[in-house]
Amino acid sequence: MFITFEGIEGCGKTTQVDRLVKVLKARNVQIVRTFEPGGTDAGGRIRHILLDRSSRDLVPMAELFLYEADRAQHVAQVIRPALDRGAWVICDRFFDATVVYQGMARGQDLDLVARLNQAATGGIHPARTFLLDCPVETGLERAIRRNQSLPDAEQDRFEREKLHFHRAVRQGYLDLAYQEPERFVVIDADRHADEVERKIFDHLSPWLPA
Repeated sequence: MFITFEGIEGCGKTTQVDRLVKVLKARNVQIVRTFEPGGTDAGGRIRHILLDRSSRDLVPMAELFLYEADRAQHVAQVIRPALDRGAWVICDRFFDATVVYQGMARGQDLDLVARLNQAATGGIHPARTFLLDCPVETGLERAIRRNQSLPDAEQDRFEREKLHFHRAVRQGYLDLAYQEPERFVVIDADRHADEVERKIFDHLSPWLPA
């Protein structure tokens, strides 16, 4: 089963991925936890370019192609092999992030984004996508506070974007969830992390071993 987590900066994705992985391991589910960008060695180098504040002159088209290069490597090296051997894959961001960030918020052609996503993924599609939704101001406050405590604090190029950019990202995600209600599960991430975890678990429990 392929599960992805999406949302604006600071929505709590990583926290909930941590918690879900712990639950799945306790139930002896074979899992692979991964993330984008940077889920491979080559992707890690791409991630540094994409997220570092020194890349502020990176044009939107170059940004788009870097994300797709990262994704192509990620799918070939990590995601497809894991799914082929029957593992659950839990991924922090996937192609929806590119649709929203590079397509809707950056203004890149959505048909082009869709074609590149299809080429990079080879048609792999998440079975479920958890969209952790919270107000932009809340998410940014969390993200900035988190980054200040990290050794790579300069990896904050997206957090430094204008407020209207983050609002476009949030609305883009909500639009995608409206368009694909059978795949997306929208969860209020402004609630306590324990409550968010319970809602995710309740949704996945029919697929989990007793």
